[in-house]
Amino acid sequence: MPTWCPFGLQFYFNGHNWLARQLDKAAIGYKLLDNAFVQIDDFEAAQKIADALDIRKLQRALDRFAKRYCPVVRQFALGYHWSLMQVEYATDSVFRRQRDLAPVYEAITRTAVHTVKAEHVATFLGRKLSGNYKDEVGNDFSTRIEGTRIRHHMGPASIKMYDKFGLVLRIETTANNVSFFKHHRKVEQRDGTIVYKLAPLKKSIYSLGDLQRLLLAANRRYLDFISAIDEPSDGNHLVGKICDTKIDNYRAYKGFNFFSAQDQCVFEVLLTANS
Repeated sequence: MPTWCPFGLQFYFNGHNWLARQLDKAAIGYKLLDNAFVQIDDFEAAQKIADALDIRKLQRALDRFAKRYCPVVRQFALGYHWSLMQVEYATDSVFRRQRDLAPVYEAITRTAVHTVKAEHVATFLGRKLSGNYKDEVGNDFSTRIEGTRIRHHMGPASIKMYDKFGLVLRIETTANNVSFFKHHRKVEQRDGTIVYKLAPLKKSIYSLGDLQRLLLAANRRYLDFISAIDEPSDGNHLVGKICDTKIDNYRAYKGFNFFSAQDQCVFEVLLTANS
């Protein structure tokens, strides 16, 4: 609680916990681990509820908290202007079993950290990398207690990928300065005229709706990128079917060896016969 002017207040709003309360009211079953939904009875209905967050109700709630925790502002007959300090928006892909996600996640993270370049990061975040850009752009891969995480960053914004409990593949775009993102909106010129053009996002909480669309678009662009990465588990399985020894009716049949000259002759005969 601030005791000095201008009596600034900071609040943390967790969208996952808010959605959980709304699902309770709608009698929609779910399983929430930490801040990740690993199961929801009706995902489509839950998404509609999340998209319908009313910013006016959020502001009224913040105003009530402000009066409670900083009542001194009433003596000055002032109110609060609520702005966005740090935001993050996650897109979760939920898997039924950990063994389904593990090989996919391992292959994607190891590949992405080497293949994602600076221009890719800019594209994910809806920007174009120009020669006069001065902030840092890059990737980092870290191992934590919870698991591994890959992060691509550009100035005050970043896009991250990590797994939650081995069941959820999370793509998360974050920003410490939402003005990094641009969109088309009405802008008042110095001469007082109003024009509609591409401009930085305002920091007001009433920009949350536009910001949600911008961050979701970033997550989807990243998902499209990693979806094109070759995942080797299927290929390894097919190779194993050819190379591994097979047992049939208590008799062992040796698999093929791709590096054997004798087996290579067999493949050449089969290719010739089928051509």
